Amino acid sequence: MSFKKLVLPAALLAACGTTVADEGQWQPHQMPQLKAELKRIGMQIPAERVADLSKHPMSAIVSLGGCSASFVSPDGLVVTNHHCAYGAIQRNSTAQKNYIVDGFLAKTRAEELPGGPNTLVYVTDKVEDVSAKVLQGLDNVGGRERHEKIERRIKDLIAECETDKMYRCSVPAFHRGLEYYRIRQMMIRDVRLVYAPADMIGNYGGDVDNYEWPRHTGDYSFLRAYVGKDGRPAEPSPDNVPYKSKDFLVVSAEGLKAGDPILLAGYPGRTSRYKLPSEVRHAQKTSYPAQVAEYQADLDTIAAATKGKPNDEVRYASVVKSINNRMKKTQGLLDGFARKDIAAIKDVQDAEFRAWYGKQQGVSGTMLAELDAAIAADMALEQEQFAWNVATNSDLFKSARTLVRLAQERQKPNAEREAGYQDRDLTFIKARLTRLEQSYVGSVDQARFVAGLQRYAKLGNHPQGLDALLPKVTDVPALYANTKLGETATRLALLEQDAATLAKSDDAFIRLALKLNDIDRALENRAKEVEGNLEKVIPQYMSAVIAWKKSQGKPVYPDANSTLRVTYGTVAPYSPRDGISKGPFTTVEGIAEKHTGKDPFNAPAKLLEAIKAKRYGQFKDPVLGTVPVNFLSSADTTGGNSGSAIVNKRGELIGLNFDSTYESITKDWYFDRDITRAIHLDARYMLWVMKEVDHADNLLQEMTIRYPKK
Repeated sequence: MSFKKLVLPAALLAACGTTVADEGQWQPHQMPQLKAELKRIGMQIPAERVADLSKHPMSAIVSLGGCSASFVSPDGLVVTNHHCAYGAIQRNSTAQKNYIVDGFLAKTRAEELPGGPNTLVYVTDKVEDVSAKVLQGLDNVGGRERHEKIERRIKDLIAECETDKMYRCSVPAFHRGLEYYRIRQMMIRDVRLVYAPADMIGNYGGDVDNYEWPRHTGDYSFLRAYVGKDGRPAEPSPDNVPYKSKDFLVVSAEGLKAGDPILLAGYPGRTSRYKLPSEVRHAQKTSYPAQVAEYQADLDTIAAATKGKPNDEVRYASVVKSINNRMKKTQGLLDGFARKDIAAIKDVQDAEFRAWYGKQQGVSGTMLAELDAAIAADMALEQEQFAWNVATNSDLFKSARTLVRLAQERQKPNAEREAGYQDRDLTFIKARLTRLEQSYVGSVDQARFVAGLQRYAKLGNHPQGLDALLPKVTDVPALYANTKLGETATRLALLEQDAATLAKSDDAFIRLALKLNDIDRALENRAKEVEGNLEKVIPQYMSAVIAWKKSQGKPVYPDANSTLRVTYGTVAPYSPRDGISKGPFTTVEGIAEKHTGKDPFNAPAKLLEAIKAKRYGQFKDPVLGTVPVNFLSSADTTGGNSGSAIVNKRGELIGLNFDSTYESITKDWYFDRDITRAIHLDARYMLWVMKEVDHADNLLQEMTIRYPKK
């Protein structure tokens, strides 16, 4: 009997095991199986309510497509992190009117600013298991054929779901391809910037404090979702009205103390908890060091190309912030691997699993060998894909590549096009090509392209045939002199061109994209072959792992994959090393202590004045005697959880997730209950800044705030 036939639904498996610590990024439908855990930490919200996406508090939780957020008023007011709205802040900024530096507050709805084409709000309203529809009849199919059949079935399921154009649907894999769920989300396309504190508050400490504790960052901002007068999502228009959110979170100023329970809901990006030791070592020894070096080199190039040019610095501010964040996280993973030998821990687990697996009746004798071979092929291909990305580090080339591929795919019936190039994707492609104007300068892009080509020449594992087709460094200036893709109007006009017309184009970057097209497609087809083999063997492996973990009474939850998840924990300090204890709260006095008057520790004078005068009012913590800024919890989070609502035992918003401690970064691979801590913004600090510093009285009045009892 095979494990594939023994697989139980993930929710049922979770019920079979006894969870430990606060580990787990749970699908909402699994929450009823965790009643004992929620009771253990002191949550009062019924688990069944948390599982119901149509009811409070889950109906107030939204995605921004890369970050998390939540509704905090009936008029579509959304709260998220400052760094999650950074793109919208930057797009509305100039060197003369710099909202990044000065902050922004709309006192009226009419003053709210457009978030831009990629500022979206997704409201998840339906999740259904479609595993059988995706996987039926594929037991003996592998490679590219399997991958393309799965892709086609997913596209059909999405098309069936999107007959009503107000919805955006997806069918992501869970447990590395063992299960598939179809997720329906209402996609709100008119999202406006309402309020963001100055960078000196929203990004206090900057990259120096990123992933560090103690932390003193006011990482919050507000957006508003707008829809047509009929209540349905619509393109941005002055005629649109605020979205009437059915549910919204009450904001609590009552505060928390050490040991109090919290629940966190959001859209965590990617974790790798079930990967094999060989995959850990590949990340540690090969892929992560290469990524860190590439990030740093790109940052150095941008810094040199924008030095002394304030407008260019503003245009690339969001790009630089994003690269810096990825680099520090990746370096943190490397440091974490050095501090704790996760590969060795995985070796022990893997040996135990393989020994257990070998004793089971009717198992596949070749599964583990097929698994190891498929993973080895994946790691080898990854190095070539990395080299391709280094060699083509140009926004103009990426735009040309998109335009050429779209024209080619348009020659096929819509259902047969590659995912990402169907009719449903055109608005997103247009948005990407449009927003480039806010983060593009020709001289900077050229410098990045040249530097990338120089770095590529020093790499191994070049894609076959690519070297002969790439431009020489000395040829790059001519590419930029003979292209108009730097103009938004040109990019958008080329969206409408067919493949035959583009084939005759004399634009230098379109010509380059056409020249490299065969290499690009060859890499893609190899990736499909590798993915198909992984999609065949890894579900077999995961079903066996789940059965093994169930036999040990251990938790079973899928790796994060950017879908709605719930995690829980308590406000908790931690000890990163012997003799040192940290947390769980920081206070406004720490802001004043860190203040140097120079970036990134340059606090606004109004804030320092309020601290000195101790104007704490209702936001003063009775134990700390001051206003808390950030706090720690044991909740299980990762990238994508930025902006996630932190609710107290009653389901009231008590804070926002925005980071992890540096020692916790390796939790993407291994959850260490003793040192894994998430960093959250305390809602009291947000409310205090709004009242005492920025005087955002209109928003304080709009929200429902629960103040401490006098």
